[in-house]
Amino acid sequence: MWVLLVLIGAAAVSAHLQDLAFDRQKVFRVILQNDEQVEIINSLSNNMQVDFWQPDSVTLVRPKMQVDFRVEADKSFEVEDLLKENGVEYRVLIDNLQAALDAQFDSKARTTGHSYEKYNNWETIAAWTADIAAQNPDLVSRSVIGETYEGRSIYLLKVGKSGPNKKAIFIDCGFHAREWISPAFCQWFVKEAVETYGKDTVLTTLLNSLDFYVLPVVNIDGYVYTWTNNRMWRKTRSKNDRSLCIGTDLNRNFNAGWCTTGASDNPCDSTYCGSAPESEKETKALADFIREHLSTIKAYLTIHSYSQLLLFPYSYTYNLPSNYEELKSIARVATEQLTSLYSTKYTYGPAATTIYPAAGGSDDWAYDQGIKYSFTFELRDTGRYGFILPESQIKPTCEETLLAVKYIANYVLEHLY
Repeated sequence: MWVLLVLIGAAAVSAHLQDLAFDRQKVFRVILQNDEQVEIINSLSNNMQVDFWQPDSVTLVRPKMQVDFRVEADKSFEVEDLLKENGVEYRVLIDNLQAALDAQFDSKARTTGHSYEKYNNWETIAAWTADIAAQNPDLVSRSVIGETYEGRSIYLLKVGKSGPNKKAIFIDCGFHAREWISPAFCQWFVKEAVETYGKDTVLTTLLNSLDFYVLPVVNIDGYVYTWTNNRMWRKTRSKNDRSLCIGTDLNRNFNAGWCTTGASDNPCDSTYCGSAPESEKETKALADFIREHLSTIKAYLTIHSYSQLLLFPYSYTYNLPSNYEELKSIARVATEQLTSLYSTKYTYGPAATTIYPAAGGSDDWAYDQGIKYSFTFELRDTGRYGFILPESQIKPTCEETLLAVKYIANYVLEHLY
């Protein structure tokens, strides 16, 4: 009993530490006009702890760019003074990060168990993967494709009616730990599949004709850490040789122009590319599965946040993919479908020019494996809440995103190769 009380006490303390961790921290948005202003942001990040939200590293900051970043509470006045002194256009997106974090849990569905309209912790998602497969054996099966650095099973759901020689679409969520809306979408997608099979004609046709491999959380260790220790964590939780800094950015760890641009070889950076391509167990598990199923996987969709973008290759080069016109037209119609529901505006295009170059991403890697329909979604919003999107936005975000995913899947079905 004492052990239990001690554990409960420790858990309460760690929850309390996290409660206070972000009090009075601010998130700024600056619009940089020239190289001098870029230099101001560079020097800021050299002199204090700056967490870049958009773009995800100081090395990607350029003139004419909108940059969102978070600073410690005791530095916020200093930062504001510096921006004012140098005539940098800025605004405060989030005045008190802790208040915004508390406000994200605004769902009315306060069940103790799993809910599609709230953020679920990993334990709840893992149990849900077992339950959804057990309850829908004719539509869903669960497998383990590997384990994380900390030894957690990486669960994959296969969704679709069984049939011979079926082609497949791979969808993953939760590459970056703090992008909580992403795993929420993977869960929503599976819910829609099982609840509307036989009712929604498009989804029924898709599930009869294709299999969907859904990986609800790629970076499970990081996701757990955002619930227990640091809500703003991004990377994995693996230890790095010759460094005390923890973790690798999984979306810089694939063998696609690895570590050449928009990625860091410093383990302390949030965009650290890892010690080698596929150095992370999570990257390797995902890549191995796709390699083993290359003959059947015809599309790859990876779900991130935030910015409201639909991106396609390439990120690691400014070169355009060979089927650029086709990808552009798919993205155009998919974003139109998405916008039709709640008027959420999306931008689309090849990643390097639409946002910034970044090497080692899973979408480029999948495309270079021969999966010619490869897309990255950056879900809501455009910075008002950023990574801490309130739960009340889960349902509309997932509903609109589903329209785009259904369009892409249907296009793939009609253009099998």
